[in-house]
Amino acid sequence: MLRTNFLAAAATVLMSALPVLAASEGNPSAQRIVSIGGTITEVLYALGAQDRVIAVDSTSTYPSEAMSKPDIGYMRALSAEGILAQQPDLVLAEEGSGPPPVIEILNASKIPMVTVPTPPEGIAIGQKIRDIGKAVGLDSEAEALAAKTESQLAALAEDVAKIAEPRKRVLFVLSLANGRVMAGGAGTEAAAIIEMAGGINAASGISGYKPLSDEAVIAAKPDVVLTMIRGNHELKPEDVFTLPALQTSPAAQAKALVSLDGLLLLGFGPRTSEAARTVMKELYPAGTN
Repeated sequence: MLRTNFLAAAATVLMSALPVLAASEGNPSAQRIVSIGGTITEVLYALGAQDRVIAVDSTSTYPSEAMSKPDIGYMRALSAEGILAQQPDLVLAEEGSGPPPVIEILNASKIPMVTVPTPPEGIAIGQKIRDIGKAVGLDSEAEALAAKTESQLAALAEDVAKIAEPRKRVLFVLSLANGRVMAGGAGTEAAAIIEMAGGINAASGISGYKPLSDEAVIAAKPDVVLTMIRGNHELKPEDVFTLPALQTSPAAQAKALVSLDGLLLLGFGPRTSEAARTVMKELYPAGTN
C-alpha cells in the first residue's frame, strides 16, 4: 500500500510540473535527465550534456565520471520509485529496459520518455546517436558525432576487406557456469562485432545467447575465444582452456583469448569501431595488405 501511495503521489506531482509530450518527442530543454543504458549515457556525455544527467543505471560505466551520478539500478531490473524520486523531466532508455510494469508506471506518470532502439548492427549506430541528440535538443552535435562514427566504421570495413589471411573462427563466451559455455549466436551484439572485425562466428548455429553442449563447443573449433570484462572480473586463459570441450580447440593450443570491457565491446556506440578494430588486430596481427 505504501508503495502504491508513493507512486501515485509522485506521479501526480510530476504530471502537474512537467509538459505532456509524446514519447518520441523527448524534451529538448530537459535539465534533469535519467539515462538508462550505458551507451545512452556515453552518447550524452559525448554530446556535452553531462551536466543535465542527474542519474544513470548500473551499466553506465563510461566515461568514469558517469559512475559518480546516483545509480538507479540495472536497466532490466529497474525500480519505478527510484526513478521517480529523482524528479526527472526526461527519461532516456535503451530498448529492452524494464521490467515492463515499471515502464508502464513511468508512461502513466507522463514524464517525457524516449525508448531508443538498439539493434545489434553497426549501420544502426549513427541513427541511435541522432535519436538521442534529438531527444535532448542537440541535433547538430549528434549529427557531427554520428557522421564521425559512421566514417570510422566505414574505414574499418575497408581495412577488414584487405585482410589476406584466412578468416578466424571466433567463439564469444558470455559466461562459464558449471563448466558450461554460454555463447553468443546469430543476431547478437557479439556476432556483429566478430563480423565487423573480420572473423567468423563459431556459434552461428544458434540464435541469441545460449548455453552450448560440449559436443557443440568441440564442433565449433574456435581459433580465438572472445570474452568481455565486467568491472574487475576477467576470465583468464586457465578459466577457459581447461574446460574439456575447449582443450583440443585451436584457440586452446594458441592460448588465443581476447577480452575487452563489456560496454566497449557490446555497447554499439561511438567507440564500436575502436572495439572492432582492437579485435581485428588480435585476430590478424600481421595486418592487412
